Amino acid sequence: MVAQFCASPNWVPLLNQTMKMCTFPYTFLDQATLHPHIKEQMARENIRFVRFEATDLHGVSRSKTIPSRFFQAKAIHGVAIPRGYLELTLNPKDREINHISASNFNCDIILIPDLATFRVLPWTEQTARVICDSFTVTGSPLLTSPRNIAKQQLSRLQDSGFALYSAFTYEFCMYGIAEIVNSKTISFPAATILNNHDQSFIQELIEGMYHAGANVESFCSSPGPGQMEVSFHPEFGLGAADSAFTFRTGIKEVAKKYNYVASFFTENGFCNSGILSHSLWDSTGQKNLFAFDSADSEFDSVGKNWLAGLLVHSAALSCLVAPTTGCRKRYHTYGKDSKESVGAEWARNDNSCAFNIKSHSEKGTQIENKLGSATANPYLVLAATIAAGLDGVRRKPSFREPSEEPSSTSRFKMATVPLKLEDALVALQEDHCIREALGDAFVRYFVAMKQYEMETEEMDVERNKFLEYFI
Repeated sequence: MVAQFCASPNWVPLLNQTMKMCTFPYTFLDQATLHPHIKEQMARENIRFVRFEATDLHGVSRSKTIPSRFFQAKAIHGVAIPRGYLELTLNPKDREINHISASNFNCDIILIPDLATFRVLPWTEQTARVICDSFTVTGSPLLTSPRNIAKQQLSRLQDSGFALYSAFTYEFCMYGIAEIVNSKTISFPAATILNNHDQSFIQELIEGMYHAGANVESFCSSPGPGQMEVSFHPEFGLGAADSAFTFRTGIKEVAKKYNYVASFFTENGFCNSGILSHSLWDSTGQKNLFAFDSADSEFDSVGKNWLAGLLVHSAALSCLVAPTTGCRKRYHTYGKDSKESVGAEWARNDNSCAFNIKSHSEKGTQIENKLGSATANPYLVLAATIAAGLDGVRRKPSFREPSEEPSSTSRFKMATVPLKLEDALVALQEDHCIREALGDAFVRYFVAMKQYEMETEEMDVERNKFLEYFI
């Protein structure tokens, strides 16, 4: 089987030696088992190019495309890209980011494909893609990789005997291509793109996403000008974040074919929300542990503890699910007289709350994490939600009033959301549970990058001007 796929039998001893040196997530047997199926599909559909995609801090796809004739070797040994492509820094601060010198940001990292994510892209010609995990050249997982962090949290969840069943709902805006009006460039919201206005666009988008691995469950218009909403079918494990990652890139490519621009960005107080609906199941995926007790319709004890964890860690959680200054402005509408923070509330079937419990669909009881914006990286949203909820299940804080009081060094009360991004970053640094779960190296990197973005926000006019086209 290996000899059939590899360019020559000489690959075998070289590959065995490589696998001994590195700690990549796939064994030689795993790769060899998947290769024949992929090879047949590539030949059948005449695939000429394969993208190796990885997520950066913002959840934007960064990729390297290779001719298909090199796929077999690259699938085994990975693809090298500069580290700075994913870590997004122009001015690294050595003392803040894992004590990494500036020269390290110019080194290579290796993208190792998760071959289970191999898909032919229907909206591009003769091209396939595969989602990758990021590693150092010595084979260690990149500590700042959002996908690696999400996989670690899912592994912790599995070790605890649980499984997560989840899906994202995104709002985004569709714009017509900018036009010149009286010598000024104006981008008009495509407000007339309602459910049935442009059937060819919607049909290609929804069908294409399904074949690319993002199973869209519903698609409709939203209240804002040119604003749309899409919901995905729930999946166990990493699939929810992979689907969201696929959609965020794919819709921009499909939209471009129809002379539209799709943007998840938030500006001028107009927010595109990003909601993670999720439920906790037993490890076999047979029982929803959030289900209401049939006798008194009370939230199950496991669900209460999970929700309590989300409330306890809501301050730190907020900067990961609403990571820009613009997407936090909607919090102010719930702030009343406070200029510092708002309370993180929960309720049943109330879309105005931070955590909304729903149980009126075929999916059973689920919690909607409504703190987020569509700008957030879906892998970080998934990872942070698991970290907070799992801490609640383990420590069992009081459902209504968290039992653990803030430490004397903490500036933020439990179950509150800071209005300012800089305060949320402080809350993340002070939250030892979330910091430990996501990794100290990642938290230092994330905080440093966000601080750098805030420091240069006004000066970096060009970045802000075009950011909405990429996010």
